[in-house]
Amino acid sequence: MTVHPETELDGAEVPEPGAVTIVVPTFNEQDNIAELLYRVTESVPHRLPCEVLFVDDSTDETPRVIREIAQDCPFPVTVLHRDEPTGGLGGAVVAGIRAATSDWVVVMDGDLQHPPSLVPELVATGEQEGAQLVVASRYLPGGSRAGLSGGHRVAVSRASTWLAKGLFPRALRGISDPMSGFFAIRRAAVHPDALKPLGYKILLELAVRTGRLSVAEVPFVFQERHAGESKSGLREGLRYLRHLVELRTAAPLARMLVFGLIGLTGFVPNLLALSALTHTGLHYLPAEVLANQAGVAWNFLLIEGLLFRTRRGHRHWADRTARFALLANADLVLRIPLIALFVRELGLAVLPATALALVTTFVLRFAGTEALVYAKRTKKPGTPQVSGPPEIAEPTAETATGAAA
Repeated sequence: MTVHPETELDGAEVPEPGAVTIVVPTFNEQDNIAELLYRVTESVPHRLPCEVLFVDDSTDETPRVIREIAQDCPFPVTVLHRDEPTGGLGGAVVAGIRAATSDWVVVMDGDLQHPPSLVPELVATGEQEGAQLVVASRYLPGGSRAGLSGGHRVAVSRASTWLAKGLFPRALRGISDPMSGFFAIRRAAVHPDALKPLGYKILLELAVRTGRLSVAEVPFVFQERHAGESKSGLREGLRYLRHLVELRTAAPLARMLVFGLIGLTGFVPNLLALSALTHTGLHYLPAEVLANQAGVAWNFLLIEGLLFRTRRGHRHWADRTARFALLANADLVLRIPLIALFVRELGLAVLPATALALVTTFVLRFAGTEALVYAKRTKKPGTPQVSGPPEIAEPTAETATGAAA
């Protein structure tokens, strides 16, 4: 349910105990800390109990600045510093949710583009509407994306929103601003171990992987950054696209569809390599075999980067490469006997038999890739299991102030 400006909530309407943990992921935000904690102090503690939890990936003096300024805060302030920023901003948020101690968690940026004064309203709306997730939306009446600098950023933000809502219409139903990084969520509604964050669109991750959440929204005006420079850029944009692919291919059927589409793109490097090799005078048969390897390599790189990124740690890269190449080339060897079998035993004509053989080998290759290349290895007694980096790096906790501790 949407709360509009004309139905403002005052402090008396905030349910008790209504405690909230404000999770702030930070990366080199030392110039914003003082103003952020000042605004939280001015607008939150007198309306509901709170604590502020910074999850910090900084390489500057941000942790030291937090410790110094937090001494004067009338609420607990904690710093979780991660030496390895696994999962980016989304990973930091998940680490914060895991460490939070309150019934409600409010996630907001550390650059003051998200107004701290809205924190009590987010929690109050969630309590009054019985919602599990309350999103601060720029796209409701009374909201605005005014703080986005430049027409290109507005266009990218809008396009990203349309793309996400088009790919996940059911999971994002009732969420007008899935790109928002400002929201409140009931801690009991989140299972951190089920999340696999990648980049900074953590709300999208939560909404899609957590299942059907009851959602409410409140409008907010996206502010200009207080200090420093935006961390958004081409790299984050590419991570966002990868994140969309991972979320959309979580189901086996969708994963198989994308596997097939990637396979189709392999015809391009295959044909280019074949053309180049035959122009050198190489006989077409060995040229076909070598050109096929170009397509296999192309498919492997895309599948590694887009489809099975989170499973790459199950085996060494050389092991994965060899297994994938073996399966891809076995496809060619298996197809001809299958065509003969379908013609002889099923009485099919050559073209239908070929089509059926292509479908059969495709399904077998997909199943083989999942089971033999990217499946988690079974640990043998006395043998250490090969594993990738954890989804969320273990942070080190440090209480910056004990005002309420």
